[in-house]
This record gives sequence, C-alpha cells and structure tokens, in this order.
Amino acid sequence: MVNILVTGGAGYIGSHACKALRKANFVPVVFDNFSNGWREATKFGPLVEGELLSQEDLRKAFQEYTPAAVMHFGALTQVGESVIQPEIYWHNNLVGSLNLFKTALEFSCKNIVFSSTCATYGNQDSVVLTEDSLQHPINAYGASKRAVEELLSQFETAYGMRSVIFRYFNVAGADPEAEVGEFHQPETHLIPLILRAIQTKRDPITLHGTDYDTPDGTCIRDYVHVSDLVDAHVLGLEWLLDGKPSNTFNLGTGHGFSVREVIEAAGRVTGQPVPIKEGPRRAGDCRKLVSGSERAQNELGWDASRSTLDQIIADAWRWQMSPQYKT
Repeated sequence: MVNILVTGGAGYIGSHACKALRKANFVPVVFDNFSNGWREATKFGPLVEGELLSQEDLRKAFQEYTPAAVMHFGALTQVGESVIQPEIYWHNNLVGSLNLFKTALEFSCKNIVFSSTCATYGNQDSVVLTEDSLQHPINAYGASKRAVEELLSQFETAYGMRSVIFRYFNVAGADPEAEVGEFHQPETHLIPLILRAIQTKRDPITLHGTDYDTPDGTCIRDYVHVSDLVDAHVLGLEWLLDGKPSNTFNLGTGHGFSVREVIEAAGRVTGQPVPIKEGPRRAGDCRKLVSGSERAQNELGWDASRSTLDQIIADAWRWQMSPQYKT
C-alpha cells in the first residue's frame, strides 16, 4: 500500500483523515508533536513524533516511509490567539510549512493536500463564498494560511510541486463509529461546548449576540461533517496521484444554521435541555458566513451526505458519551 504522510494526524481532523485513508487502502503515517493532538488517536498507521520546525525530524519521516504525498493539517488554528500572538502563527504555520515542502522536495515527493481555511476570505458578511471570492484575511491565522497557499503556487512554478487546497469553515461531528472525535483543550467550538453543557450540567452556553439581522437574532454559520470533509481530502489525494493539475476547493453546504438552531437541534437529538444565557456580541463576528462547494461536487465528485445538523450532532453526541472522550 502507498504511504501518505499526515502532519497533524493526531488532531481532530487529521485523525479522521487517517481513518479515511486506511479505509481507502493507503497507509497514513502520522507526523505530530502532540501540542494539540492526542496519542490515543494515532491508531490507523505508524507514528513519527516530530516538529515541523525541525528539518531533521521531517527528514527522518520521509527517509523511513518515502510517502507518495503529504496531507498537511499541522498548524495552529485559534483565531483569537493569532490576534494576540501573531508571531507564533507566522512562525509555526508558514515556516513549518516551508520546512515541510523543502523536505518533501528532497525526497521527490511533489503531491500536497493542504488544509486551508475560509478565514483567508476575511469578513465577507452574507456572501456565499466561492473559490474566486477575494481573499482579505483579518488575522494571523487566516493570513498565514493564505501565505502557505501562495508558497505552494510558487513551489509549483519553480519545482513542479502540485497541490490540492481545501478551504472550509465550521467542521463538526465525529466518526460515526466513535473511534475518534473532537476534543480540544480548551474547547472553543460551538457544538462540543453545547454537548458538554448538556453532559456535565454545569456552565450554560452563552449566546454571543442576539440582535443580528437574522431570523432569530443569532449568527449563522455553515457546518460540514468531519467525515464528509476528510472524504474530500482523500478524493483530493487521488486527484493528485492520478496526475491531475493543482486545484482549490471550498467545502461547505451553501447554507447555514443559526446558533439558536444548533442549540434546538442538540436538545432534540439528545432529548435533554440545553442551559443557555445571553451575552453581548463578540468583536469581529459576522452575521452570516457560508461557503459553496459546487467545484468540489462537480470536479471531485464530493458528496456531503452526512452534513445535516441532526446527523452532525448525533455523531458528536455518540463520541462525547463514549469511553474514549475526555472531559
């Protein structure tokens, strides 16, 4: 079977990608420093513990496993932190990616599937984003991801390195079999916070703004099931291994759900009340952010079949109630 190096493979999305790769008869080789990932998630292939900022660590992984491609999830991802400490995001996300791509070239690996973000578009309120939408990142997280996209473009021009880039917003849900799932410390994502509030019956969920120009006054976001998301990454990998040209794909459903709708769905799916409290708006929150995915559907044949709100929450709840979940 073909080896695929998965940076950040111990993290939320990376671990799901490793399971999807194994199912597709690839060997996922996890490369992670465990700053955000967890060891229990590295159950689908071999592990190399290392730093993207260390070319020595990277060379060890490439020399031992000679991967045919890299699936690159390894990055810092907290938007708020990137505003307060932009230097660590530029250093880790951009310099780490540069080290990765340089080392890949040393070992004649020229296929990169890159996990980018719709944060590269900045605040474009109420616009259904496409791959051709203008990119105006407003924080170091989005800007560093945008810079890596440009780096890939220049490496293709100079060295023939091809890439598939995925941009997406709110990834949610968990592996339907609850082998892996979402766990962040601290947790910042809405759905696991809601489910944790139900599970522990402690802190209520805060509605950050209830006076937006939406049907119920709360922000609207586009949610994609993590299993659908990683299926797209496997399709992107196969696209490259088939010799097709570099491409960029947005991954979304084209519509969104408000915070109140997510809370109502969580109560409906779990059969339990959700404790809530109202609070002021957060700086920088847009009214509505959604992403189209017509290119991914038409060119990759991607189907976001699990990305219904009830399915996302049901799978996330199954994970959070499993013995593997950590509170």
